[in-house]
Amino acid sequence: MVKSSKYRATTRLVHGPTHSAKWDFSHHVTPPLSSSTTYRLDSAKRGARGFKEFGSYVPDRGETPVYIYDRLDEPTRSILEGELADVEGGEACVTFASGMAAISAALSSVLVPGDMLIAHPVVYGCTHSLFTHWYPRQGIEVERVNMNDIDGLRATIDERTRILYFESPVNPTLELVDIGAIRELVDELNARRDPDRQILIVIDNTFATPFGQRPLELGADVVLHSLTKNLGGFGTEVGGAVICPRDMLASLLLYRKDFGAILSSKSAWAIMVYGLPTLALRLKRQQYTALKLAHWLEDHPNIQRVVYPGLASHPQRELALKQMRDFDDDPAPGSMIYFEFDPERVDVLEFVDELAANAYSVTLAVSLGHTKTLIEVPGSMTHSVYGVASSSVRLSVGLESPVDIIRDLQNAMEAVERKTRKKAHHTI
Repeated sequence: MVKSSKYRATTRLVHGPTHSAKWDFSHHVTPPLSSSTTYRLDSAKRGARGFKEFGSYVPDRGETPVYIYDRLDEPTRSILEGELADVEGGEACVTFASGMAAISAALSSVLVPGDMLIAHPVVYGCTHSLFTHWYPRQGIEVERVNMNDIDGLRATIDERTRILYFESPVNPTLELVDIGAIRELVDELNARRDPDRQILIVIDNTFATPFGQRPLELGADVVLHSLTKNLGGFGTEVGGAVICPRDMLASLLLYRKDFGAILSSKSAWAIMVYGLPTLALRLKRQQYTALKLAHWLEDHPNIQRVVYPGLASHPQRELALKQMRDFDDDPAPGSMIYFEFDPERVDVLEFVDELAANAYSVTLAVSLGHTKTLIEVPGSMTHSVYGVASSSVRLSVGLESPVDIIRDLQNAMEAVERKTRKKAHHTI
């Protein structure tokens, strides 16, 4: 049997596992789609074994696992979980019906009333809502500290602290967090803590993807993904994933079983068959285009600030080169760009309205990691609660020609400038 571990991650994402007790991979080039809510058990004894084994780690060799009911476990989803754990370098993975379901499960399966979670000041809007609306009701305190301020972080951590949570790159500002520096601090503090009160480093790796950053190698304990974004890649499936140590597997599976946020087998199959195998190809093209767009935006007189990890001007360029590396150890700055207009020259809302009405290669829509270039205004949309700059734009670069994207952006700017001049003329 060929050992897939000898091959690069890009190749493993295309071919998947060479063996699985869940499917006969020796005869199927593409993994079949399982679509059954319940499973024949043959005997009461076999059923009892399935319930007994649920939540425990069962090596993927030898006898086929006992499947009972889709909400507990099922083959297609389980194979996807194995691939995600492999590409992130983790011990286990549990998938969920959405990225927020994955975030909620990873945190809530650990935290209990009286615990403290420390989060970076800026996070995804729905994660912020979880922290501000729901955790206070559950007796969980959330403190916000800049994760790059190690002294401030140290001063905030106390005996109640269980989780340090952040994104890197941060949505939408593309600030980076030094994962290794946080690991050093946590190791120092954990040395004085009981085993059941260790601080966990939890990172949302959605923007970078495992193609561009492997946080477990850099010191994180748990990695989260919205499968809806680049890992799904085509804007057709919603899902989430938690890659974690094996000792967290049982509680995560129990949480998923009881709260019911399962990833459907059909979504798992599409992500596994279409999303993962094309991840490297899509991101390499998107990064190529993103760098061209970032340079063009940086030179444009209407733009006063551009943030992209691939630019020499990124304020954390050295950290980007250290942390954001692809499977071949090349720089991987990602497919997201954040920029701010000079509000005296261009009104951002008029600009995106013009794009929405007349652009072909740029789509006004939330979400990201799509084959199509998506643009949104975080200050008034996804991150309106933060006070993010009202003149800012988040651009998720797709697979279109950079020439066409630049043309649409330029045409929209010129149209807004004409309207502005016309308004000024009438005012006079």
